[in-house]
Amino acid sequence: MGFGDLKKKEGLSVLNAYLADKSYIEGFQPSQADAVVFDALSGPPSADLENALRWYNHIKSYGAARSSFTGRKKDLSAYGPAGSGAPAAGGDDDDDDDDIDLFGSDDEDAKAERERRLAEYAAKKAKKPALIAKSSLLLDVKPWDDETDMAELEKCVRTIEADGLLWGASKLVPVGYGIRKLQINAVIEDDKISTDFLEDEITKFEDYVQSMDIAAFNKI
Repeated sequence: MGFGDLKKKEGLSVLNAYLADKSYIEGFQPSQADAVVFDALSGPPSADLENALRWYNHIKSYGAARSSFTGRKKDLSAYGPAGSGAPAAGGDDDDDDDDIDLFGSDDEDAKAERERRLAEYAAKKAKKPALIAKSSLLLDVKPWDDETDMAELEKCVRTIEADGLLWGASKLVPVGYGIRKLQINAVIEDDKISTDFLEDEITKFEDYVQSMDIAAFNKI
């Protein structure tokens, strides 16, 4: 199993097709599988590979936190669709695995067959409608002091508008010494809105906002 060479168009096409109905490489939350595959890319996929680009931007938004994703790191070839990756170095051709070994030969015929099957797989997966990956966030927006106008602070936050961003319910939560923080819900489309974008936009209201933290992050 695997994606092939993710620095080439063929490998990126397989990744794009694989992510047509998935938000992550494995499971329903970011894991070391996403970190390994992300690190194998030389940069963002092209715009026509919309599923791969959505996933890339979402994983990139975690920054250094990618190193703390759950799970155990494996070799890149351990991830991806069955029958499209390279075997482990030194592997035997008589492996008992039922997967078809597309990379077992270096001759031109084997290479052509591999590329044909990868293209067929990518085309088949691309026909499936892409799912819109969304996340529900709970943000803590902290003021400078107890004299900050919290109503005006919330008003400023809600003026932030963008495609793929929807503000929800909010409340003021005491934090001590008469200071209250704004706790507000937001639903975002992962390929359009990043947490870095939200933090940058909210902290621009520096007359009211001291900082912003993510209190909860859940996939929808």
